[in-house]
Amino acid sequence: MKKILSDSLTLYFFKNFPRTFQKSNKRFQVTLGIGGNIGDTCRIFEKLLVLFQRSKFVDLVATAPILKNPPFGYKDQNDFFNSIIIVRTNLYPKSFLGYILRVEKRFKRKRPFKDAPRSLDLDIIFFDNFSMKTQDLTLPHPKWSERQSVVIPLRYLYGIKNF
Repeated sequence: MKKILSDSLTLYFFKNFPRTFQKSNKRFQVTLGIGGNIGDTCRIFEKLLVLFQRSKFVDLVATAPILKNPPFGYKDQNDFFNSIIIVRTNLYPKSFLGYILRVEKRFKRKRPFKDAPRSLDLDIIFFDNFSMKTQDLTLPHPKWSERQSVVIPLRYLYGIKNF
């Protein structure tokens, strides 16, 4: 099922997007932005969920619908598919960042230049109530509130469905 929000924005609903998963006793709740525009992105998202379900580092909590939206920054590329995944983890922020960077590599993420096309992009939007700014990690994610690719799936997750 899909819901057309505008000429450039479409929300897709699949079996696992949106979905609520099991409760978790892990210490920290993390809101991840996921995205991609190389290959079969929706299938990649499904494979990501399988990887997370098998991981000892995270428990899946919830997913949002998938938003198809135009690229920003470098615009000469395919539209992106984006969603939000909420997980719980016992890892601290920097260790968790290392974990998701390894996950991106597993899905053949390349970084030839800023805002380049990618098979899978994982961004930490919120990490529990942490606030920090280092060379490698800023929490919450800078400018998250200005990106439709984050705000629209988040609004859906939190029950604000009028777009």
